[in-house]
Amino acid sequence: MSATTFGWLALLFPLAGCLTTALLFRRLPGRSAGVIATAAIFLAFLASIGALVAILGRSGSQRELVSSLWNYAVTAGVNVRMSILIDPLSIFMMLVVSGVSTLIHLYSIPYMDSDRGFARYFSYLNFFVFSMLLLVAAGNFILLIVGWAFVGAASYFLISFWYRRRTATQAGIKAFVINVFGDVGLVLGTFFIFRHTGTMELLGSFHVAPHVFAKGSADVTAGCILLLIGAFAKSAQIPLHTWLPDAMEGPTPVSALIHAATMVTAGVYLIARMHTLFELAPAAQDVGAIVGALTLFVAGTIGLVQTDIKRVIAYSTMSQIGYMIMGVSVGAYAAGLFHLMTHAFFKALLFMAAGSIIGAMAGEQSLEKMGGFRRALPFTYGCFLIGGLALSGVPPFSGFFSKDEILLVTAERGDWHWALYVIGYIGALLTALYTFRMIFRAFHGKPVAEARELESGHLHHADVPRNPATGEQEDTDVGFPGPAHAIAERSGAMRVAMGLLALGAIGAGLLQIPRTDFVIDDFLAPSFAGSKLYTIHEHTSTLAAGLVIGTLLSLSGIALAYYIWVRRPTLPAIARERAGALYTLLHRKWYFDEAIEALIVRPAAIAGSFARQSFERVVIEGAIVGGAQTLAGASSALVRALQSGLLRAYATMLALGAAAVTLYFLLRA
Repeated sequence: MSATTFGWLALLFPLAGCLTTALLFRRLPGRSAGVIATAAIFLAFLASIGALVAILGRSGSQRELVSSLWNYAVTAGVNVRMSILIDPLSIFMMLVVSGVSTLIHLYSIPYMDSDRGFARYFSYLNFFVFSMLLLVAAGNFILLIVGWAFVGAASYFLISFWYRRRTATQAGIKAFVINVFGDVGLVLGTFFIFRHTGTMELLGSFHVAPHVFAKGSADVTAGCILLLIGAFAKSAQIPLHTWLPDAMEGPTPVSALIHAATMVTAGVYLIARMHTLFELAPAAQDVGAIVGALTLFVAGTIGLVQTDIKRVIAYSTMSQIGYMIMGVSVGAYAAGLFHLMTHAFFKALLFMAAGSIIGAMAGEQSLEKMGGFRRALPFTYGCFLIGGLALSGVPPFSGFFSKDEILLVTAERGDWHWALYVIGYIGALLTALYTFRMIFRAFHGKPVAEARELESGHLHHADVPRNPATGEQEDTDVGFPGPAHAIAERSGAMRVAMGLLALGAIGAGLLQIPRTDFVIDDFLAPSFAGSKLYTIHEHTSTLAAGLVIGTLLSLSGIALAYYIWVRRPTLPAIARERAGALYTLLHRKWYFDEAIEALIVRPAAIAGSFARQSFERVVIEGAIVGGAQTLAGASSALVRALQSGLLRAYATMLALGAAAVTLYFLLRA
């Protein structure tokens, strides 16, 4: 089969899994919905491998293939086909998305076993993966926008999955609204590009763009800035990031899926895919690089003080995506995508390990209430440690190779990019510090009651289920989490998923050792054939210095975390007292939520209330709706009054009508 046939199959399998589990959930025995959904994503992964094998048989210049099924929309000079683009970039993304998603599905089967929405959950999960695969395989802007919107809708379904939990529904709405704002940016950016290129096809636009856009022109810059708005919203870059921590209200496997393989990586993919346009708009590239650098720093500082274990990992995602956005914005396309791949392994692993310890805590997520689980959860501890070392960039774990290559290319851009280089290494220190703060607080120290109970062979279950965010009492009916809790130590499926991800977190970085081998660079080269930034001649001294600095900073962060939270556990309380204002700033997440509330939410609510009380009530309801209603009522009353039933009255009206018609024609004559 051809590479494009495999591409269509990769889309078909998760869509079929979604529809099967959605339509037949009442007839599916036991937990077969989870098996069907997992098998569907695994088949998509195999299809992606098939596309990879098929495309490797072609030379570099022939690895861009477009396949169309039918005309999607033909109107007003716009010809959009139902087409996919299969090239090294789309295959790379399909492999990462489907591969990691398969393991997340497998992990989900025991994790969600007791939940009353089991089949609904897997239907949503398959739809999420289908949407992401459609996004990365789209051959034109319209299908890209459709996939983009589907991903936002699927995220709403999954974040709000426990819909009777008030905090979950609020988080889902927040994520949906912010992502729709980004969708508007993507659509408007597409309009700016289409207006000049005259085509919705991606390859066609990229071919025409250098001939119709002058470098740095207002239209291409505006179009790329609007595309960046879409990327920032989907990938949680400041100031459109506030939805991401709240998205932790969804089930833990959902957090792993959103943060590791799908949604938040969409913005990175978008910038990489649109590199031809962004290289014509250097100002937009600079905006992307600066926002990415600021995001990785801000998220790192917030992660230092958060106490919810899932939110700490969420801020680490926001920070790591900042590295990727910075990388693809400065032209480090292969490095940014390489970090996307390695991050998918260790971030999914961290969320799964966090889910295991949350299960041991009967749903509790606060680090303040955890401790001493190292003996009670040895497998979970080992996986969390591997993920933490990879996230911190300690050699030879995968994050070390991919993150440092981004910073290396950033330094080679020179000038003010050195500031981004420095911020990147400050972020590396913060990453190691907050990561091992989690590890030391959750697994070291004196065992808490739940850990001691688990050591004695009994998994803790709360007498009264509660919302971990608010402490509100809940039940275990539909729309709430199920009554059972799963840990990796007691589930073979969870151990298999986490074990494979741990292997990836350890060894995936060896695919491309910076400036030593070029597996990722060479594979992705055909997708960036026209780029002037793809190949940058590096300086060996910068490479060596960067690798040494990165290693020392990571080890220093781990050592500092050990000193603060193991050797001197009273030190954080003292630091909070002495740095009250700074601690408050970080604990309140730099006041982004408050600023958005004050500058956008409240003014919009006030304007809406004013419009409701004035324009809508007076003009719409009063004049238009009420006026029409009054006129109709008066007319019907007049007609009813005239219908007296007296023959002489009807004869009189007939005579008057005839006289009026005669008078009209006499006057016209």
